[in-house]
Amino acid sequence: MISPHVIGALSALALLAPSSAQAAPLPSAPEPSAPGTAAERAVDRYLSGPHRQPGWSRDFFADLPKGGDLHNHLSGAVSTEFLIELAAEDGLCVVTATSTAVPPPCGAGTRPAADAVTDAEFRRQVIRAWSMQDFPADGNGHDHFFATFGKFGEVTWRHPGRMLAEVANTAARQKQFYLETMISPAFIEARALADRVGFDADLDRMHDKLLADGALDAVVRQARADADATDVEFRTAAHCDTPRPDPACALPYRWIAQVGRAASPERVFTQLALGMRLAERDSRFVAVNLVQPEDDPVALRDYRLHMRMLNHLKTHYPKAHITLHAGELVPGLVKPEDLTFHIREAAQTGRAERIGHGVSVLHEDRWESLMRHMAERRIAVEVPFHSNQQILRVSGDAHPFATYRRFGVPVVLATDDPGVSRIEITDEYRRASEMYGLRYRELKDLARASLDHAFLPGRSLWQPDVRTDYRPVAACAAETSGSEHVGARCGRLLESSPKAQVQWRQEAAFARFEADRARPGGPGTH
Repeated sequence: MISPHVIGALSALALLAPSSAQAAPLPSAPEPSAPGTAAERAVDRYLSGPHRQPGWSRDFFADLPKGGDLHNHLSGAVSTEFLIELAAEDGLCVVTATSTAVPPPCGAGTRPAADAVTDAEFRRQVIRAWSMQDFPADGNGHDHFFATFGKFGEVTWRHPGRMLAEVANTAARQKQFYLETMISPAFIEARALADRVGFDADLDRMHDKLLADGALDAVVRQARADADATDVEFRTAAHCDTPRPDPACALPYRWIAQVGRAASPERVFTQLALGMRLAERDSRFVAVNLVQPEDDPVALRDYRLHMRMLNHLKTHYPKAHITLHAGELVPGLVKPEDLTFHIREAAQTGRAERIGHGVSVLHEDRWESLMRHMAERRIAVEVPFHSNQQILRVSGDAHPFATYRRFGVPVVLATDDPGVSRIEITDEYRRASEMYGLRYRELKDLARASLDHAFLPGRSLWQPDVRTDYRPVAACAAETSGSEHVGARCGRLLESSPKAQVQWRQEAAFARFEADRARPGGPGTH
């Protein structure tokens, strides 16, 4: 049987083969997932019914269990108001002309960040500069979005644990069960090592140079020490060791090492090697990702080189996961050629297990075969609707969300930079429902997919090669999903698999969500 410890935890949280476009007929649009249980049918009737109580949408999507957030940049996920609070506490200054945070003392042309706490107009100015608040629909959202990070960057490196506590609390209150968030581990030390070693086009030799005299391992130790300090700060900020811990304390989280793709080749390779070495030596780190604008001139010049770097390093670090920003592009942002291969290169050469954004997929050469490959290999697409609209002006029918799903490519909803975007994961699920007419079971399966494709260790609760339905693995097939009472075989799975434990908690939350909407007088009554 499952141990009391796990029961308590559950209770507490309730290679690419190219083909022509004519090689096979395009998949037809799938029928909406048919609700299977009476409770699911009741919720589905409520979701699609014409007569609902006032405020039903806000309450429904706020209460809906929403899996995990797999595409989340910590510095961009923190609310702008909290960044202002941190800047004020640290005595930082703000350049009045650009709203950029800088270290003290506050000289000519600057104001104390603390003024943004008390001066309402100055506060609005900073919020608009550090986020997409009030940004005009016809403005250059791409440039403004990416510029925000440089404006508040001086704030974000100082208190990663406090920032994590705020982001994790938000995720937990949004009925999420897991978080993967991106940071730049031991950034200064990794950059110094890269600059000292320089670039060698022979990647084996380059890797050997990083390892020489234990240099890379010293950076790994620094990154782990930084993570230790962040954990302590997080637990203090979230009151985890007190009688009244914050919701964040019950939310499992992992780090993804992000690497700036606009940097020099030696810096990119060094940071990738660091992130993948960390992922094999510290369970808190699970993967690497390339960040910064994909249309940056250096990122475009070195795109294929970066994919070769990842392919090479994967042979040294086979247990490290890879998820890549790819296809965060539209026509006009880059020359046509650059729209034709980025996602394919990431999925094939770069060995990505997940693709972030993937917006330009229909401009890829032989895009149908690419989608079939992604479906067969279960390469998931991380979709942040609001970010795609704000940066690329892509939404609705222009977004490939429905096409990915038609081809059977796994899709997970994500926030990207919710602090900058001024959104929460609830807004992403609501948009998916309203824009694409998704039924309850489809929303439920999006949440399940986000945990199924998480980089948590252990076997999944669900059978592999999911296409149209989520069915428990044989060990748990006879169990009531989410129940506290499980048989010996299912108990052993839950004991051994952190991933299955989180999935089981979500199933328990779905059972409560459905029961609340079925009971007389409950939120689903209408």
